[in-house]
Amino acid sequence: MPEWLASRLPEWVTAWHLIVFSIVLAVSMAAVSAAIVGVVLARLPADFFVNPHAQRPIDRHPVLKVFLVGLRNLCGYVLILLGIVLSLPGVPGQGLLTVLMGVMLIDFPGKRRFLHWLVSREAILRNVNRLRAKAGQPPLIVQWPEPSPPSPRHPPSPEKSRHHDGPDDGDR
Repeated sequence: MPEWLASRLPEWVTAWHLIVFSIVLAVSMAAVSAAIVGVVLARLPADFFVNPHAQRPIDRHPVLKVFLVGLRNLCGYVLILLGIVLSLPGVPGQGLLTVLMGVMLIDFPGKRRFLHWLVSREAILRNVNRLRAKAGQPPLIVQWPEPSPPSPRHPPSPEKSRHHDGPDDGDR
C-alpha cells in the first residue's frame, strides 16, 4: 500500500481490507446501476422512440420546470465526471455505464436521434425487450414512421426523387 494512503487510514486497515471494500463497492455499484437502468427502460412507453407525444415533458410551473431541468442536467454532468473517474485504471466501478447514464440525463442537440440509434442496435434492442417482457411490458417500437406521400401542392423535386422515369436532359 502506498505510504501516502497508509498514513491517512487507521492502523487496523490493511491492503486486503481495501481490496475487499473495492470489490464490494464495484459489485454493488454495478447492481444498483443495472437496477436503475432496468426500471427506467421497463417504465418507458412502448412507442417512446417513434411518438413525439410520448416524450413530451410533464406540464409544471415554468419556474419549477426550469429548476428541474437544471437539476437533471447537473446530475447528468456529475455522473459523466464520476464515470470518467471510474473509468481510470485502478478505480473500481462501472465507468462507461455511469457515463452513459449521465449522457441520458443531459440535454443536447441530437439526443433523440442518438438514443434512437443506440436502442435500435439489434443486440441492445433484444436485451431491452427481454427486460421489458420480464416486467410485463410490451416491446419497444423503434422503427421510424414511414414518410407521408407528397401532397399535390408540393410534389417532390426531381433531384430528390429516387426514381427517374423520363429521359435525362443530358441525353438530348
